[in-house]
Amino acid sequence: MSCSTVCQAVASCMSIPNSTSRSPAVFSSTQKLDGALVFRSSVSYNRVNGFSSCRCSATTSVPPGEDVFSVVTSSTTSEVDYLGESTKGDLNLNFGIDGKALQGPVEEVAKMETQEAENLLQHLGIPVPYNARHSPRGIFCSRTLNLRSISAIGYDMDYTLMHYNVMAWEGRAYDYCMENLRNVGFPVDGLAFDPDLVIRGLVIDKEKGNLVKADRFGYIKRAMHGTRMLSTREVSEIYGRELVDLRKESKWEFLNTLFSVSEAVAYMQLVDRLDKGVIGPDLCPNEYRGLYKAVGKALFRAHVEGQLKSEIMSKPELFVEPDPELPLALLDQKEAGKRLLLITNSDYHYTDKMMQHSFNRYLPNDMSWRDLFEMVIVSARKPEFFQMAHPMYEVVTGEGLMRPCFKTRPGGLYSGGSAQMVESSLNVHGDEILYVGDHIYTDVSQSKVHLRWRTALICRELEEEYNALIHSQEERATLIDLINKKEVLGDLFNQLRLALQRRTEGRPAQTLAATRMEDNELTESMQKLLVVMQRLDQKIGPMLDEDGELFNKRWGYLSRAGLWDKSHLMRQIEKYADIYTSRVSNFLHYTPFMYFRAQEQNLAHDSYTFDHLRREEN
Repeated sequence: MSCSTVCQAVASCMSIPNSTSRSPAVFSSTQKLDGALVFRSSVSYNRVNGFSSCRCSATTSVPPGEDVFSVVTSSTTSEVDYLGESTKGDLNLNFGIDGKALQGPVEEVAKMETQEAENLLQHLGIPVPYNARHSPRGIFCSRTLNLRSISAIGYDMDYTLMHYNVMAWEGRAYDYCMENLRNVGFPVDGLAFDPDLVIRGLVIDKEKGNLVKADRFGYIKRAMHGTRMLSTREVSEIYGRELVDLRKESKWEFLNTLFSVSEAVAYMQLVDRLDKGVIGPDLCPNEYRGLYKAVGKALFRAHVEGQLKSEIMSKPELFVEPDPELPLALLDQKEAGKRLLLITNSDYHYTDKMMQHSFNRYLPNDMSWRDLFEMVIVSARKPEFFQMAHPMYEVVTGEGLMRPCFKTRPGGLYSGGSAQMVESSLNVHGDEILYVGDHIYTDVSQSKVHLRWRTALICRELEEEYNALIHSQEERATLIDLINKKEVLGDLFNQLRLALQRRTEGRPAQTLAATRMEDNELTESMQKLLVVMQRLDQKIGPMLDEDGELFNKRWGYLSRAGLWDKSHLMRQIEKYADIYTSRVSNFLHYTPFMYFRAQEQNLAHDSYTFDHLRREEN
């Protein structure tokens, strides 16, 4: 463990008051003793001068009478906290300090110690952690996760550890796909890659040639046939109450990842040409479904034949977006005792070339990307990697030659295998492992469902969506205010309508004034309310259509379906990903010891109870 890591541990567990003249704290690395990490400490406090000095050294034994600063408990002695999370990896204070300094109401003491810790971080040149959480590069938590209890962290590579320039990577994939289609007779001349046509999380209807966006329940909110957006009326007429059910694989295809963008763009553009009759039945015998199969086959050939990856390997700087913070985030995790794994479907040659380009130049002391990982698995064949056993081979030469392998070793490079073999080799299981990937099905849901691994989803588009939501706050507030005004008017209109209905049926009036009231008074008021509501609709309708345009003019926000509800994609993320974020390097701002806590989930009746409390306070 590095000095910086120990400093972070100390700062999180003990108070060191701030001073402009402070003796430097010196820490050394730690060693494992029977499943525990032991820090030797010598601490002196001087509350008069307002500073502390701390000196720690590693030891291989614990002589009687010596103070031990803290012990990291092993998995055999860990418990669970009040949120049900494992306490494995938590630091425990095992020696006395000046207890009087921490007396008083705990709320006040916490405030004081928070300020002192913030001052200490400022002197160390480390930004306070709260800023990163409220930014486009935050890590967002769906299910509480104690990162300290995680023993091993596995990473996918493509669109996870490295992010490709979508226009460059998917654009070239599209080009190769179209070339393959042209070679078998498809009329593709004049078509060009349009990344704004499609976003992640949409669903292809292979039977109707449509692309749809569904809410969390599966109801279709927006749809596009070919490249033409359908009106709300058309969507209702085509689908009615039909729900998107991803289990019907013959009909629905979920766009899980950015790799799906090029395929979907090509398919929707060719739907237009199929409708015009320029694609014959010999090329698409089953019309839309046959067309989807043809496009998928052409794109598959682009990947399998190797031309695309060869081009990327020759000039990775044109396709990969650099991230200098990424290797440092993983280095922090490794030095904190996490056992890092790389599990990718890419082959050895491509993986080695791309990882060298993305990592080696940013690592200290001539480190290589291989030095970060305890185990590297290429050609993993996910999702089957998480579902069943496959033979494992060790890659033994730089040319990629392999031999059968039955036992792994630290730092090894392997091909194939299974997640069960990983668990057995590392002697860690289930929720001791965190897996990080960009594909909801291949990476996240399968590792969660079959192995109960903890999961993190990488979704780069979150940064753009976060900024779009911030910049559209004023417009959304105006829209919500108009909708609320219409709701009030609608409630009043409905009550007047009910009152008129009761009078028509001859039911007795409830007040003396009501007996003297003419029906035309009610109808006149209702007519005015209708006019006002219609005028409000004329403003609300276009504003609803424009909501989300800052992210995508056709589909709106990635995580939302309509103004109020979550998208089908967001439902999948919440269901299968314990945490989600835009890029792996965001872990750098959270430390390997972070305790991610899920936010309160508001229920439909919560807003009314909050309103009731506010009215009582007023």
